[in-house]
Amino acid sequence: MTEIIAGANIDSARRAVAARFAAAGLDSPELDARLLLGHALQLDLTGLVMHGQRQLSHADAQRLEALVQRRLVGEPVARLLGAKEFWGLPLQLSADTLVPRPDTETVVELALEHLAAGGALTRPLRIADLGTGSGAILLALLSELPRAHGVGTDISVGALATARDNARALGLADRAGFVACSYAAALSAGFDLIVSNPPYIPSSEISELDIEVRTHDPLRALDGGQDGLDAYRALIPQAAALLRPGGAVIVEVGLGQSDGVAALMVRAGLAADSSTIRADLAGIPRTVMGLKKLR
Repeated sequence: MTEIIAGANIDSARRAVAARFAAAGLDSPELDARLLLGHALQLDLTGLVMHGQRQLSHADAQRLEALVQRRLVGEPVARLLGAKEFWGLPLQLSADTLVPRPDTETVVELALEHLAAGGALTRPLRIADLGTGSGAILLALLSELPRAHGVGTDISVGALATARDNARALGLADRAGFVACSYAAALSAGFDLIVSNPPYIPSSEISELDIEVRTHDPLRALDGGQDGLDAYRALIPQAAALLRPGGAVIVEVGLGQSDGVAALMVRAGLAADSSTIRADLAGIPRTVMGLKKLR
């Protein structure tokens, strides 16, 4: 299809890009076109509408075409923008972090429901997010829990730098710390809540993932070993040892993994059963909670 030509106006460029994306079979061609055009021109949606007749300069056309070409070969829009919204929070991304997905918000939802049931939403709390990536889960929780403090861990120094930047940008840096380690290996006991979205894709299924995931998300944040449960075998016993009595560990899981992860929690001395499993919007069991019994 025709490349973006300098001198075309914003409206015609948007239509042309959307048509190219539609012809390539992309799921949301109109939305993708608007987002990339706005990014290339540093305009929000209102600006695109107000300046629809503005002509693109040669530099504008080049920037937009470069983004279009990257999108056409499967690079996610969030990667092209360098940011993604999660729980209503704008988060910067890097090559070391996953793109936060709506399914992961079920971890935040279940955590807040659990805390609300115990009357703990306004209490001082200690939270750990194991394998924090961009900091999405931890920062979402801190944004809802005004007296909570949290720590995010990751083996990737690059991911931790991104998470720190996000904490600062959201005004949460005074309540969020970040530590380089494998899951909870460097943490000490006394947590009220431990959360995690660990790698859970079975190794043999990585090649079957959508191109946007398999070629752009970091492999070590995806690969969960032969059965997808390696990360849970490592982090659940660690988490169980670090929880205060009455505390909870809440993890995201993949398709068909909820019962296996619940069993690992029980083996680690936590209470977990069908009542502590939460489905996502598609009805897939997505989040499992284990509770440490009161003494």
